[in-house]
Amino acid sequence: MRKKILVLLLLSISVLAYPQEKAFSDLLNDSVMQNAAISFYISDTDSNKVIYEFNSRQSLTPASIMKLVTTAAALELLGPDHKFRTGIGYTGKLNKRTGSLNGDIVIKGGGDPVLGSKEFAEHYAYFTEKWINEIKNTGIRKIEGRIITDDSYYDYQPVPAKWQWEDIGNYYGAGVYGLTVFDNYYDIHFRTSQDSTDYIITGIYPEECRTDLEYRLTVYGNEDEGYVFSAPYCNSGWIEGSIPSNHDDFILKASIPDPPLLIARIIDNKLRQAGVKIKQDPSTFRIENSVNEPVHQITFIDSPPLKDIIEVLNHESVNLYAEHILKELGKVFYKSGTASAGKVTILDFLDSAGIMHGGMFIEDGSGLSRSNAINASGMVDLLIFMKRNGKYFNDFTYSIPGPGEGTLKNYFKDDIFETRLIAKSGSMTRVRSYTGYLQTLSGRELAFCIIVNNFTGPSSKIVDHIEKILKEVILTK
Repeated sequence: MRKKILVLLLLSISVLAYPQEKAFSDLLNDSVMQNAAISFYISDTDSNKVIYEFNSRQSLTPASIMKLVTTAAALELLGPDHKFRTGIGYTGKLNKRTGSLNGDIVIKGGGDPVLGSKEFAEHYAYFTEKWINEIKNTGIRKIEGRIITDDSYYDYQPVPAKWQWEDIGNYYGAGVYGLTVFDNYYDIHFRTSQDSTDYIITGIYPEECRTDLEYRLTVYGNEDEGYVFSAPYCNSGWIEGSIPSNHDDFILKASIPDPPLLIARIIDNKLRQAGVKIKQDPSTFRIENSVNEPVHQITFIDSPPLKDIIEVLNHESVNLYAEHILKELGKVFYKSGTASAGKVTILDFLDSAGIMHGGMFIEDGSGLSRSNAINASGMVDLLIFMKRNGKYFNDFTYSIPGPGEGTLKNYFKDDIFETRLIAKSGSMTRVRSYTGYLQTLSGRELAFCIIVNNFTGPSSKIVDHIEKILKEVILTK
């Protein structure tokens, strides 16, 4: 009892220490905000009563909170159990007596964003070995054609046109392909010593990803400041910047330039090692300008359900998965696996939900483009729609991290936030944003969004202010 009274007393003191709106005023008056723009909105999810707003209709660069727009649309339109299928088959004729295939082995992509992903390692365990066994079980011993990937499920523009050159060669800027594999990035392993230009490349995985990159790296300090500059479908490029010193195994993650060709090479290698003779080199439909022809199915593998993919997507803020889902929306509803068709589908969804989107400018599904723009009011309207009318609200909120989870691992550590807040974060240079749901001590559930652009000074100061603002709301509303 004494402990309970003490807790109530401390909460009362906290309320007195956080007079209403003081935290927000402190943010506005901080020197880091001298040249900044902010859009802020909080509303009651039940009554729709506005709790607080400031420039709530001002459109700003949102960074990764854009993912909630994409995933909300995907859950409501595709359903949480939607899956992606990758198939293996062959064209031409198979002579079962001789084991000779007068045709190709075809790996048919179906837009699976997580094929072979480390995030779903158990689901895809030994999937390439299983494919090899299934191919051999058909009796194929000799292939007159080649291993070829049908990568025509989506278009051949892997990355949005308005992504930055600095991003697209790195793992977080990996593009979307009709067949994605291993999260579309590969690992370059380094051993480093003291600060210098000396380092040793100890390995590349998968080995088939070894490309003609020029290394302009230095070894310095403790931070990873190494960047890969390369383009989709291109085997050349360079890496520059610095990587940390005194590492036995530092890993730099680079985007795979042609994942469909990579998986064709991997299957080709494994089949040859298994004793299957293959006449021609591995390739893809894009390279060969191939058209679909009858394929005799050998086997297939389905992805985990969409809700599981979205959970990882929002917890870990995976750009690749969001861009895949954007194109999948276009593929399903407009028969066009393009980002443009996906964007139209999202706008259609917002219209049907009665959400004003005049201030929303959607350039991608992930928020990596600086040309994206949304406002706090529109985002909160979406969150309230999902709470009131969303068929899959539970799956949606389950995908949003709480304190100590995913991208919030090192934030919102105050005990007041535990079990009272879930939020998607967004961050890029001079951009910090948070949106989600919180519950006040009085029991109200609120939806909130705060976006800050073009602040000066460390981003940690902005995040600290945002935490204080949301704590104030929890305590006083």
